[in-house]
Amino acid sequence: MAPWSSLSTIRVRLIAALAAALLPVLILGALQSAIGFQREGRTLRENLGFAAERSAATARARLESAEVLLQTLAPGAVGFQCQERLAQVTTRIPGYLNLIRFDRQGRVVCAAGGVPADPQRAGRAWFRELAGGRNVAFTQEPGLPLAREPAVLAAARATTVDGAFDGAFAAVISLATLQPRTTDPSLPRGAEVGLVEKDGHYISVTDAGAFPQLPADWRAKVDATGTLVWYGRDGLGRRRVYSAAPVVGDEVYVVLSAQSPGLLSWARLNPLSGILFPLLTFLFALVAVSAVTGRVVVRWIEYLQRIAALYARGRLSVRPVQAEQMPPEIRELAETLEDMADAIVGRDASLRDSLAQKDELMREIHHRVKNNLQVISSLLNMQQRALTDPAARSAMSDTRQRITALALIYRALYQGPDLKRVDLRPFLEELTAQLVNGELVHGQTVRTELSVDTLVIDPDRLAPLALFAVEAITNAQKHAFANRGGVLKLEFTVRGEEAELAISDDGAATDAALATSGVGRTLMNAFARQLRGRAELARNPAGGVTARLLFPTPSADISAPVRGNQAAA
Repeated sequence: MAPWSSLSTIRVRLIAALAAALLPVLILGALQSAIGFQREGRTLRENLGFAAERSAATARARLESAEVLLQTLAPGAVGFQCQERLAQVTTRIPGYLNLIRFDRQGRVVCAAGGVPADPQRAGRAWFRELAGGRNVAFTQEPGLPLAREPAVLAAARATTVDGAFDGAFAAVISLATLQPRTTDPSLPRGAEVGLVEKDGHYISVTDAGAFPQLPADWRAKVDATGTLVWYGRDGLGRRRVYSAAPVVGDEVYVVLSAQSPGLLSWARLNPLSGILFPLLTFLFALVAVSAVTGRVVVRWIEYLQRIAALYARGRLSVRPVQAEQMPPEIRELAETLEDMADAIVGRDASLRDSLAQKDELMREIHHRVKNNLQVISSLLNMQQRALTDPAARSAMSDTRQRITALALIYRALYQGPDLKRVDLRPFLEELTAQLVNGELVHGQTVRTELSVDTLVIDPDRLAPLALFAVEAITNAQKHAFANRGGVLKLEFTVRGEEAELAISDDGAATDAALATSGVGRTLMNAFARQLRGRAELARNPAGGVTARLLFPTPSADISAPVRGNQAAA
């Protein structure tokens, strides 16, 4: 079966038709899923941006509360037991690493914990902003580190009774307390949180692998819009969505990281989405059609195909006994196939009877033709005996032998198993025997040697072949065996596409025997032309004459060459 023919079967065509019918549903489901996926991504980005803004607002609120606390504690931040009071505040309020009171020169007046000495504190930017009149200043770079962990400094301006600058009251707040909690319900599921400095350096993160290097222009976009949302790859190559918002002015920013699901992963997270049900329906319909087609249609068609193959091999007695289980349409086809087999059986019987009658008639015709030729041969024999002229007797004998060869052909046809073909080997043996035994010259004995390859030939080619043999044997009897006996050799050889008939004698090759004119030689050439071959007459090594007929091998069945020698008295 050709490869393309398997694509045009009933099952393939039904599946293709159903697939084409359901394809719009599948495409619609895919479009709905894509729209849902885009909507989900947009919602995720919006939620993550809002979450970043809320987280930053929460951190800023904590810093503002630190501002209120500093302004509240500022008047009593000096005096007796100052250190103990500030230490109690840091203990009771989580997130405060230290509370410090500076004088107008930046020196430590009182502190809840240790503070490193900084001779240049009065010249720091944050301190100069407070001295210049600013009420509160926030910074992550107070100069020397004021804590052992990342922290931010919140400082409030301290004044005298008359409002003059009197130093600052500062709180060292841990950045970890400003970082949003991953358990915050406002954050997306699986979100990671980090704080980053203005130079892009991460201060703290919940999962280092979830945060890549920030974009080159991230800070400018955050300062321009207040928040920034972008996509990127984390340390493991996973696609994630990020958002950033400022926490402490332009110095500290909060960065949120959430997993950005792809279309397939989003479909896994949403099993009841618009793509799963259409896809399952599509696959189920294709499988169902394939199974039903194979069970209801293809199985019975293959069954009828096997029945038809048996009919083609001549087993017309087989019947589709399982037809009752077939669908009505296919059962009608099976009944039609059965009726066809019955009709073929009846027609074959009628044809066989007609052929038998025809064969009998043909055999009878061949038999009658053979009898008529024998009657003619007998009449010629009687006429030959009445003649006294040797030349006339010889001409009459030649004619009688030709008629005998034709009669032998018709006898071989009606006596053989096939009216259209004759086995050449037994025919040549019988023809040679009749010609040699029927013409004994002066009582001399002629011995024959035959070597014939097996060939089945039709009557149209057999007639000129037999008549050529008659002329060659007659020529040998006249010239080689006239006054003595001898050996007559007949060889028929099949050489692929060419066949050769050679008839040789061992007598003295006379000029008369090799004559190129005369009735016999003319007939031999004519018979050769009928076979589209050529005739040759030449001396042989035994001193006699060899007559050859070379012609194309008939297209009948040619078996392996079988040679045999037969001697006849």
